[in-house]
Amino acid sequence: MANLILASSSPRRKELLGQLGLSFDIFSPDVDESVLAGESAAVYVERLARVKAQAVQLRFPEALIVAADTSLGVDGRILGKPESKQHAFEIWAQISGRKHDVFSGVCVRTKEQICSIVVRTQVEFQTLSLHDMEDYWATGEPLGKAGAYAIQGIAARYIPRIEGSYSNVVGLPLHETAQLLMRFKMKI
Repeated sequence: MANLILASSSPRRKELLGQLGLSFDIFSPDVDESVLAGESAAVYVERLARVKAQAVQLRFPEALIVAADTSLGVDGRILGKPESKQHAFEIWAQISGRKHDVFSGVCVRTKEQICSIVVRTQVEFQTLSLHDMEDYWATGEPLGKAGAYAIQGIAARYIPRIEGSYSNVVGLPLHETAQLLMRFKMKI
């Protein structure tokens, strides 16, 4: 294993971290991603990032670990990945025609040091018709995506504006991740 390990199986996070020009390996930890009672989206994503980083650190104690988690927050509720077509439509009904928050928790750690942050980006979604939802579901893109959409894909046509980090919405806020890595003397 390389000195740097990305604790994720997400192809989007792999691609994003690669944009920093770093060499790294990937190891996806198996962790419980259940939401705790009363947990906000911001607290949830930071907790999961820290849990993922710790799980990988136990396996590779000499490595520098980067872990992240991303979720949507609307009206104090966490919107995760769609479990079915009906669930995706329910998610879209909640974000249609309004703004929502995308939160990513990022944790960078060694066995001696842990740093984590939460990054928030506000995303505006146009009003979606039932036809829009049917068409988008048919693409297959919503599967496995927080909020049932991929801003870097077809869903971009439904998003007139964002406030904050684009890469955060994709799944890994690059500027903030680079800043954390530099705290660990990583050359970026």
